[in-house]
Amino acid sequence: MYYNWLFIITCPVMYNWTIIIMRACFEEMQHDYLMTWFILDYVSDFVYLCDMMFRTRTGYLEQGLLVKDEAKLRDRYKKSFQFRLDLASMVPTDVLYFVVGLNYPEIRMNKLLRVGRMFEFFERTETRTNFPNVFRISNLVMFILIIIHWNACMYYSVSKWIGFGDDGFVYPDPSDPEFARLVRKYAYSMYWSTLTLTTIGETPPPVKNSEYFFVVTDFLVGVLIFATIVGNVGSMITNMNQARADFQARIDSIKQYMAFRHVSKDLERRVIKSFDYLWTNKKAVDEREVLKYLPDKLRAEIAINVHLDTLKKVRIFADCEAGLLVELVLKLQPQVFSPGDYICKKGDIGREMYIIKEGKLAVVADDGVTQFVVLSDGSYFGEISILAIKGSKAGNRRTANIRSIGYSDLFCLSKDDLMEALTEYPDAKAMLEEKGRQILLKDNLLDLEVAAQGPDPKEMEEKVAHMSNSLEGLQTRYARLLAEHEAAEGKLKKRLAHLERKMAVSAGVVFSAEMVEPEKK
Repeated sequence: MYYNWLFIITCPVMYNWTIIIMRACFEEMQHDYLMTWFILDYVSDFVYLCDMMFRTRTGYLEQGLLVKDEAKLRDRYKKSFQFRLDLASMVPTDVLYFVVGLNYPEIRMNKLLRVGRMFEFFERTETRTNFPNVFRISNLVMFILIIIHWNACMYYSVSKWIGFGDDGFVYPDPSDPEFARLVRKYAYSMYWSTLTLTTIGETPPPVKNSEYFFVVTDFLVGVLIFATIVGNVGSMITNMNQARADFQARIDSIKQYMAFRHVSKDLERRVIKSFDYLWTNKKAVDEREVLKYLPDKLRAEIAINVHLDTLKKVRIFADCEAGLLVELVLKLQPQVFSPGDYICKKGDIGREMYIIKEGKLAVVADDGVTQFVVLSDGSYFGEISILAIKGSKAGNRRTANIRSIGYSDLFCLSKDDLMEALTEYPDAKAMLEEKGRQILLKDNLLDLEVAAQGPDPKEMEEKVAHMSNSLEGLQTRYARLLAEHEAAEGKLKKRLAHLERKMAVSAGVVFSAEMVEPEKK
């Protein structure tokens, strides 16, 4: 709602900034459309008044909480500098029409003080739009046009002050029908203003001293505008191409490395095609790099929104508690495989599981050609190997060859990341292992005798070593806290001793003063 109101208040601000100066300089605009201007003026004044009321109900943050108390909002607004500007913009200067007449719309120049609302709208729009660079360029062009518009109006006023047609510099005599129309007056002035401020093209040279001063001022403003245009447009173009430049730099470095190491042409073509696929499908962005500037909470919410449904498709994670799923979602790593790439081969050690986000994978024979089954979006594999369930006949080895048919996008969850997350959820770990055993038992891949032997001694040793490391860490932290406590206690004792001495000295002085007083009497 606040953003929508900013758009509404921006409309009368833009109206006042463009029309008031034009009406003040071109008399025909004020005379010919007087009733229209009165209606638009007072509609804009009404919107200005509503904006002041809107500000008194706009909340603000205090100690992280949104303040909605209307009394506090009013007091805060009245004490702000913006209130003074808003109040000045609402001064009813239109009463001066009764004194100077209706030919002086410049008495409404105080309406321009509300320009801060327009800048606020532009700033919020820039953060909301999906095309910020296009918006910045459009914004820059709009500001330049407004400056040229004001300068054109000033040129026409200076020509009127000096005398129309008095020399070649000023606007031609309006008594000539060709230059009498309002459209020609404004178009001629805009043309002159554009040529002068952009310092391109030839304009009639000044003749009088006042004309020289006006042109010198215009040239100075024009130099600043030209520098602003070049600087801003150059910066925007650089920002627009920054992602492509960084991506191209990565490709170039890899090309140089492959040429230096004499990589085969076939592999080199595959690498380049993979990069082309990443850029064409907008998958060259590192998600962790993009999201690292967000707070942990927001980063987790984005990851949940993007990946949680995908993770829930895995059988062993279907009934896990929400906290564990959040931990795992943050650890999912996107990976892209090219056509013909092997995701895993039979006999490989299984250190991660995969979830197919997009693409097709084939379970193939050892010859790499014969296909047994095709896996598509939402499929997963490798979930049992990362659990390292005791008694599994496959152990932690891959039992099939899986190859990418085309370009495939997968999510990868490593064994280390899973175990790190499960350290905080022992119940969930036991449940996952039980689910894994049931799946292995159903597929006849579980050796019941080995599974019934109890915990593996190596696992027990690893757990003991982990507990020893944790205990050492706790001891170190306890020793540090104890040292800090002793240091703080020592400082407190020194401060108490210092205060006792001061109090003792003060008491001695008071006692001496009481003894001296009776002697004097």
